Amino acid sequence: MKLEVHVKKDHREAMNSIISKIRDYINFKNLEPDDKLPSERMLSEKFGVSRSSVREAIQKLEYYGILKSIPQSGTFVANIGVIAMNGIIDDILELDDFNFKSLVETRILLELKTVRLAAIRRTSDDLIKIKAALQAYTAKVLNGEDAVQEDLLFHLSIAKASGNATINNLMLIITPEIITNFGKYHVCDENQATMGIKEHTDIYEAIIAQNPQLAKQKMKEHFKALYQYCYNIE
Repeated sequence: MKLEVHVKKDHREAMNSIISKIRDYINFKNLEPDDKLPSERMLSEKFGVSRSSVREAIQKLEYYGILKSIPQSGTFVANIGVIAMNGIIDDILELDDFNFKSLVETRILLELKTVRLAAIRRTSDDLIKIKAALQAYTAKVLNGEDAVQEDLLFHLSIAKASGNATINNLMLIITPEIITNFGKYHVCDENQATMGIKEHTDIYEAIIAQNPQLAKQKMKEHFKALYQYCYNIE
């Protein structure tokens, strides 16, 4: 077990080193949105690492919206400002228990806002997408399958319904990292998925009713485990 921990730590440090070098290259060359990066082969030679390691680092930066890859064309800087890019990369490099908890706290604040806006602004098309995500989540849970991705899609569909592009983009950046690490940080217990069906349904119905206060309250109830994790509430 200790060897596995050390291997993972070494791998993370190696990835962080490559990500830092890509960040430094973008800054040094003053690359702007839609500017193209060198090929994976050229970057691997420049950084003295394997192409597969460069590819993994690029994929991680794509995941966070820093880079974008276009088949047959290459990798480009995404449409994000330099200050925002450096700030997000700093968060990626420093992600640990403390920063993970900070991301969870940020998610709570964002989602309490998005669900209120969604209840006010939702369209019939938004409701269709939220319901589809809810049904997919419910089906997976009742079938005893992992429903992490479906849970993610439910929350992202609410963010989309908020009509605020900036909040939606922030949710796209931080929510996947949080949800995929729930097990690692022991945020939720095994019964949370089953409880989530009713909690998701209550949130959805509040949005249908266009009741922002009720929607916010139901989201707070849904986030009980997150509140306990962030604020050590027993």
